[in-house]
Amino acid sequence: MSSLNKGIGKVEVTLKWDPSPAGTSAHDLDLIAATYTKDAPHGAPDYLVHFDSRSPDGTITLSRDSRTGLGLGTDEAMVLELNRLAERYGRVVVGVAIQQRGGRKTFGDIANTTVRVNEGYDELAVDDFSAVAGATAAVIAEFDRDASGEWRFHPNVRGFDADPETFVTVMGS
Repeated sequence: MSSLNKGIGKVEVTLKWDPSPAGTSAHDLDLIAATYTKDAPHGAPDYLVHFDSRSPDGTITLSRDSRTGLGLGTDEAMVLELNRLAERYGRVVVGVAIQQRGGRKTFGDIANTTVRVNEGYDELAVDDFSAVAGATAAVIAEFDRDASGEWRFHPNVRGFDADPETFVTVMGS
């Protein structure tokens, strides 16, 4: 039986920030998506998409990756084609982690951070990480499949004090 509700189909998550001051180590923030099966929606992710990987089926792609925040506009961009994800997936969590080279950095240490979640021209969420200024990583969005099979969006900014490797193991908890 099909539903008359459209749910979420294809979203883009964009991230931008200002470069570090001259003479200091570069600010490097990374978008990360974790997919979870219906059988284990809060267990270990089935797969991750980040700066040196992609989804096996091409439904989640990182199309822009910055290591410095230099340049105009968006520094990182990720597209999630939720409507194309296999039925076995029931949850996708998107987060941002700060690389910790050159000493500990938190969101409060990085100027003009902005993350946006858009579906087409509709802005679903925007955040500047001010609520998690002391964190080194944050979950910024969750998507889950409802009983009818449609994807739903849950804005959910939660901060973590974790390096990127640890963050990917706890971001879906």
